[in-house]
Amino acid sequence: MRVETIGDATLYLGDCLEILPTLPKVDAVVTDPPYGIGMGRTVNHKNGKYGKQSGEPHLGLDWDSDTPSKETFNKLIEMSAVQIFWGGNYFELPVKRGWIVWDKLNDDFYSTSDGELAWTNIEQRLKFFRRSHGMDKGFMVKDGFGNVHPTQKPIPLMEFCVKQATEAQTILDPFMGSGTTGVACANLGRKFIGIEICEDYFNVACERIDAAYRQGKLFVDSDPRPEAALLPGM
Repeated sequence: MRVETIGDATLYLGDCLEILPTLPKVDAVVTDPPYGIGMGRTVNHKNGKYGKQSGEPHLGLDWDSDTPSKETFNKLIEMSAVQIFWGGNYFELPVKRGWIVWDKLNDDFYSTSDGELAWTNIEQRLKFFRRSHGMDKGFMVKDGFGNVHPTQKPIPLMEFCVKQATEAQTILDPFMGSGTTGVACANLGRKFIGIEICEDYFNVACERIDAAYRQGKLFVDSDPRPEAALLPGM
């Protein structure tokens, strides 16, 4: 197991099933787990410093063949006060009302879906984050590293998620990928713990999070709340 400390971020290279039992409780888990839909076999487009050429296998990995086990989700719920799980509609989770909806405004960028869903245990009304990849130049790549991971979330979206855990000071992402949650935490002054099993993605996450701490705010419009809206009556 490899451990890197960057600013207020502690990053683990390894299997979260082995690492989670060694960690203390955290304030919140904000993560985008594998959905079990085979995204690890997809290709990526050249889009920034680390982007792959279109048609090139994305690291040749099959990390998305299965969803995390029920025991993994139970552990994450047990060790945190707040949970935000993207792809919550793919998993067996307790019934809650505080869902987050990313409305992509039907731009069909890297996806045929009109949006994505995040399950949360937060007692709040359903919330929308309305922003397409194409609304402003570089939405996905504002830190200059490109869209490295096939399921990489935009930094403003993950900042929005972290802000939902209003009192949380330490955020855990056990499926860190290319480190977007860690970048969001660096931008917002939250402590971060990240776990990633793929060394290539881990290295990118380290570099992105290091750049976030070195550069401070990576973009001016870092508060996505104007794009968020409540669904009346929910």
